[in-house]
Amino acid sequence: MKLIKWLLLLLIVLAIAIAALLQFGPLSLGSVKAILNVLGVYSVEAPQQSLIAKRLKVPEGFSVGRYAEGLTKVRFIEFSRQGDLLAVLSRDGQLVRLKADKDGDGRHDGKDILMEGLKAPNDLEFYDDYLYIAESNAIGRVLFDHDSGQFAGEYEVIIPNLPDDGNHRSKSIRLHDGNLYLSIGSTCNVCEEADQRRATIMRFDIDGKNGEIFAAGLRNSVGLDIAPWDNALYATDNGRDLLGDDYPVCELNKIEEGQFYGWPYINGFGDLDPDFGVGQEDRQGLSTSPVFGFPAHNAPLGIRFIRHAKVPAEYGKTALVALHGSWNRSKADGYKVVAVHWQEDGTLRSEDFLSGFEKDEDIIGRPVDIAEGPDGCLYVSDDYAGSIYRVCHGQSQDTLVDLNSEEMSDKSYEQLSTEEMRVALRVGEGLYQEYPCATCHLLQGEGTQGGKSLDNLKARYTLDTLSDYFLHPNAPMPTYPFDEAQRRALAVYLLSASEAL
Repeated sequence: MKLIKWLLLLLIVLAIAIAALLQFGPLSLGSVKAILNVLGVYSVEAPQQSLIAKRLKVPEGFSVGRYAEGLTKVRFIEFSRQGDLLAVLSRDGQLVRLKADKDGDGRHDGKDILMEGLKAPNDLEFYDDYLYIAESNAIGRVLFDHDSGQFAGEYEVIIPNLPDDGNHRSKSIRLHDGNLYLSIGSTCNVCEEADQRRATIMRFDIDGKNGEIFAAGLRNSVGLDIAPWDNALYATDNGRDLLGDDYPVCELNKIEEGQFYGWPYINGFGDLDPDFGVGQEDRQGLSTSPVFGFPAHNAPLGIRFIRHAKVPAEYGKTALVALHGSWNRSKADGYKVVAVHWQEDGTLRSEDFLSGFEKDEDIIGRPVDIAEGPDGCLYVSDDYAGSIYRVCHGQSQDTLVDLNSEEMSDKSYEQLSTEEMRVALRVGEGLYQEYPCATCHLLQGEGTQGGKSLDNLKARYTLDTLSDYFLHPNAPMPTYPFDEAQRRALAVYLLSASEAL
């Protein structure tokens, strides 16, 4: 079965590559990696602290730090009332809790796996006493105890049997004023859907009952949020592919009941689609145009209106939008978070807020979602490097900005006794020799060919995060049957060897 799965995946990659090749010519390496990332089979290790400090840019007065790493295919994030950050790991089917930063070092205080076995989870949100989770085929909820950070009941599916075939299988939700809004993407790049639920936003009661189509013609609206000044629902939407580098725009739509937003017949601001627009001229007057257009193929995902974050006054009517980045262009574009400002004259403008994930086709991250933290900072998830970044105004962050030291503070490692270190080094070296680690990685004295150097490993991992990484490593590294003590011993050995390099 695994062989068949990989063969099918290879055929999909080839089909996408051929279609893109015909449209754009030879693909860049960055575009190929982005395609594989979209398919869930490629990611990168979290970039080193020094590289992040050099590459990532924020507006004047802001600072950026890394709050977490080692989170494979992390998607949407949400804070509990006690400051724990919950995140869904789509590829692993997990819901994890990053414990609140009680010691104030700008990093979470540990990770728990709250739930496993979810089907490609993408989104989550707290509402009343429940945590709602959007799987690819269902919406579920569970009572949540914010004080303990644990569930207070059993997980129940409230909206079952959602379609998740074809493209755009992930589901997004937003809960507001007793309603649950659910985005269901299209099966395709451009087509007429047999299932009328596809390419829509639906509305349900808060318990999942009485579902109805709220708005249609939305190809893939991944991000949903409510504007705090008028309670209007807004959604990002990914425009169709294979019509050139710069067409059509990706969209920000104000979602209103009963409105039709164009797809597959109308693109952007009222243009007839070259494939499906013929004979559909009457729909041009019926289609609602976006309130703002992002550059083509930038793939806007999460959107978060700023409500509580400590930011300058000019961010008073502002939404942050995560641009996941292009694969369907001859030159990479997007790969950043932008601030969209609602101006006094009613127009919208955008500016870069967190950028630098892409430079000269070198991609070190793909932003997905934004959350507001109880500390007044803003948090950004990145499913490419498995990281969560923290952006604060008016304060520095030692996790990144101290360029005099590339190594993170690692209390667990530093507090090991001499005997604990001796035992861990012995066990860790034994595991390194027993398993074929050296086929892919190089330690001191192992030469320069045949593997990836572990130089400066301590700049990327602590003892705790490296131990966690072995539970769900990035491909092609396999998952080995280590218990917790073995994972920590191997982490100690590798960190020690890295320190000696």
